[in-house]
Amino acid sequence: MRLEFTKMNGAGNDFILLDNRDLSLALTRDHIVRLCSRQLGVGADGVMLLVPCPDESADWAWQFYNSDGSTADMCGNGARCFARFIQKTTGSRGSVTFLTGAGVITASFIGSQVTINLTPPHNVRLGDILTTSTGSGLEVHSINTGVPHAVVFVPDADKTNVLEEGAEIRNHAHFAPRGTNVNFVQVLGSSRIRVRTFERGVEGETLACGTGVTAAALIASMVHGFKSPVTVCVQSGDQLHVDFAASNGSFNGVKLAGPADFTFSGVIEL
Repeated sequence: MRLEFTKMNGAGNDFILLDNRDLSLALTRDHIVRLCSRQLGVGADGVMLLVPCPDESADWAWQFYNSDGSTADMCGNGARCFARFIQKTTGSRGSVTFLTGAGVITASFIGSQVTINLTPPHNVRLGDILTTSTGSGLEVHSINTGVPHAVVFVPDADKTNVLEEGAEIRNHAHFAPRGTNVNFVQVLGSSRIRVRTFERGVEGETLACGTGVTAAALIASMVHGFKSPVTVCVQSGDQLHVDFAASNGSFNGVKLAGPADFTFSGVIEL
């Protein structure tokens, strides 16, 4: 199989994008894993296919796969990249809409910066205490911003063992059966945080996670009283911005803004 692809990244979270508007591509789980392999393929945190929207709810739709071949309903950094890919591939101007597993996403553009709306978050839980392998209780907050996220506040994100601690929380019985993404959050100042994320489906740390950034910002607004917008520094060194309206413990009008950059295009034989 010969595939023409585009490689993009959103704040260091990298993706392979494929044009499947004619629905001619039939990728298997093994194809996805091979494409995302940094040794045998292109290398990426996930793969996105541009497909027609099955109804009239949006301009287009996506098929999204994590690097392990599993599917995910939503990805914030991926959504920003996907929006720019739609622009480039279809020649569209102005805002674009596309259907995801979490609902319809609308994207707007200012240069290489893309702002997307996120579907209303749900399943908010604050202050759960998890028993970990150390035998001590760990305070964990959780929220679904399109996909499930756990949020743990830490004094120093750089000193956090994201791989080991993230894997344990991701697979903790509290989040069974599907597990969760895990965000380690350091408060830097008023409405400013640093986030490192262990991503489910990648099974490791990524340089950024858009839905994780959003989850961390919304939880920080509830726990620390942060006002919108919240600035989030991620592992790549980039900054993302989360806007929202909060009322009585619920959120609406949630938006995520940040970069979405083209890296390179090419052809691969699978």
